[in-house]
Amino acid sequence: MENLKGKFALITGGGRGLGKATALAFAKEGINVAITGRNQASLQETVKEIEALGVKAAYKAFDIKNFNEVSKAVEELNKEFGSFDILVNNAGIGVFASVMDMDVDTWTDIINTNLLGTYFVTKAVLPQLIAKNEGDIINVSSTAGLNGAATTSAYSASKFGVIGFSDSLMREVRKHNIRVCTLMPSTIATDMSVELKLTDGNPEKVLQPEDFAELIVANLKLPRRAMLKSASLWSTNP
Repeated sequence: MENLKGKFALITGGGRGLGKATALAFAKEGINVAITGRNQASLQETVKEIEALGVKAAYKAFDIKNFNEVSKAVEELNKEFGSFDILVNNAGIGVFASVMDMDVDTWTDIINTNLLGTYFVTKAVLPQLIAKNEGDIINVSSTAGLNGAATTSAYSASKFGVIGFSDSLMREVRKHNIRVCTLMPSTIATDMSVELKLTDGNPEKVLQPEDFAELIVANLKLPRRAMLKSASLWSTNP
């Protein structure tokens, strides 16, 4: 079993929902956590909760679609934390409409946030993991990345892309003892799911962020060459 205490993790979209639940679950394991997002107030509040669990915490608010901002934020966090051991690419947005009804700017924004954002943060953090010859990258996709549906063209395209990116990345970095895991949950009771009315008015009927965060922690604890597969988690390892 892997010892996680004292490691450093970066979680995008860490101010609320699954990102926040994962940050708190990491902190309970003794992992120091840096979170990113767009809502500074949410990030500040989450950092306080993380620090209350006895670990170091920090946050950066930036536009994940801008590689220069991403690189600068990662560099600043490295000065405070040192290099990272774990990256969780969780940040994402969802808007649903037919191909004809969704405007081009919205369609593009979903791709740029969910797919390019994952690529940008990975590209900024990956050299640190390669230098250590060890690390974990966890990319959050979706069951919408396995099957498309009416009104999900942009979201599904972005999440299909995350899966393809993850699989290609795994084949590049496994020689450096870096695990790349792709998570593919269905609906989770996050603020986004509730706002988009994906929980049928009853968030208790779907998966809770804290439950899925436990699964992420459990996967990180596996021996480095273990592979875990299920309907909700696809893991690719060196």
